[in-house]
Amino acid sequence: MASPSRAGGTGVSAGHGQGFRGRGHQAWAGFAENPQHTAATSVRPQPLSRIRWRAKVDLAPMVEQGGLPIHYGSPMITAANTVLVPTRVSTKAGFEVVAYSGANGMRRWAMRTDYRLPTFRGPTFTAPLPAVLTRATLAVAGAGGTVLLRRHVNQPVGRVQRLVFYGAAQWNAHRSGYDKAVKITTPLTAGPDGSLYFGFTVTGATPAHLSSGIARIDTRGHATWISAAAVSGNRSFTGVAPNCAPALSRDGRIVYITVTTRIDATSHGHGILVGLDATTLRPRFRTDLKDPVTGRPALISTGSTASPTIGPDGDVYFGVQENPNFGHDGRGWLLHFNATLTRTKIPGSFGWDNTVSVLPARAVPGYHGTSPYLLVSKYNNYFGAGPHGDDHNRVAVLDPRSSQKDPYANVQTMKAVQTILSPVHFPGEPAGARYEWCINSAAVDTTDDSAMVNSEDGILYRWDLATNSLAEKIRLNRPRPEAYTPTIIGPDGTVYAINNATLYAIGR
Repeated sequence: MASPSRAGGTGVSAGHGQGFRGRGHQAWAGFAENPQHTAATSVRPQPLSRIRWRAKVDLAPMVEQGGLPIHYGSPMITAANTVLVPTRVSTKAGFEVVAYSGANGMRRWAMRTDYRLPTFRGPTFTAPLPAVLTRATLAVAGAGGTVLLRRHVNQPVGRVQRLVFYGAAQWNAHRSGYDKAVKITTPLTAGPDGSLYFGFTVTGATPAHLSSGIARIDTRGHATWISAAAVSGNRSFTGVAPNCAPALSRDGRIVYITVTTRIDATSHGHGILVGLDATTLRPRFRTDLKDPVTGRPALISTGSTASPTIGPDGDVYFGVQENPNFGHDGRGWLLHFNATLTRTKIPGSFGWDNTVSVLPARAVPGYHGTSPYLLVSKYNNYFGAGPHGDDHNRVAVLDPRSSQKDPYANVQTMKAVQTILSPVHFPGEPAGARYEWCINSAAVDTTDDSAMVNSEDGILYRWDLATNSLAEKIRLNRPRPEAYTPTIIGPDGTVYAINNATLYAIGR
């Protein structure tokens, strides 16, 4: 679903809560699978033969003009094949997480959260429930910027506790004020040691003098936070990019996230990508995010779920909207930096609501370039969104180390090693117009050399990268415009996709 515009303080503070230590391992931790957001697995996917089970991710879908303008949170899967599904109950009742057996879809347990969604200026998509699996502990956003932890997620009963990054005593003493003013506004990310990272937004005065920023809670429950203004070095940047999941460097020492200026009435702001010490949150690196053609500040949209991806070489990739908006047919850009954010590298030709996946170069036999890895990216080209928009919507494998002339602008962008066109014509639009690929993060399989790509035509496809063909497909439901969603591969090879407010489990 295209862009919705188409249709603090300066110091570091600490708080404390009860500790937590998970046990076991996760098979799919949360958004884009791991802290680097590569969305890659070595589990061979089952054939797309049948829908084995399904579950609602929204019990009261808000349909607008036939579409679903809401982002749904990524399911999480334990190594024991318990599937944890963030579920929207209703506007009034909020959210819960429901646990299912990955083998047969049997409901195991459910946990309500008192989390309520933030309100952003301008037209936008409804945000997802922030949640992540760390070892065998489920972490879910709660009211007032708190985090709820549910232990023993493979069992029907598990203790739930609440952590407060600014101090439990503060929240207990002034709960109503904090619940109104403070909200977690990014997905949660879990580090290799179990520490949690997230961005939060503050919209009113609090006794602890909080400002919007980034927080970390370690495995003992000790917490640290820093304001967006402090990490940016610029008092104009007072927010955190909505829905931007923090990403960790491969050695776990740096956490990357984007901070923004005040969001305007069109739901946009400008951004700075920052790298923080993953233990102290001390600022280490930063770079302004700019449109590679105009040099203007790139636009950060509240309707985007773009999050940093960290490559095997430490390079950082982050999707933005172009400036002026629709100057690149609404495609945005995939900005590309080295690990210290001191060097701007070749950008990609799409990025506005996209988190790229990473796969080894050997997955594409016809590739003979120099990069040891390639990127899988959505490559939609929205009709009516700019001078070249034609709805010839594709997904692409990109070479981050080789460039070509961009098809739509006077700039060099990452070379498209291969692309695949959306196969189904969109009724009522010009000849050649196709349904949009409906993915914000595509699961890639490094064993079978394939990517799982979901479409607004209601069909899930397996893109065989060796043959550059849509080798398998299965219809999930009728076509429907909707906000982009992730695809997932479970520990037994079951493939998961969200379409029409429903999670589908597909396999043999």
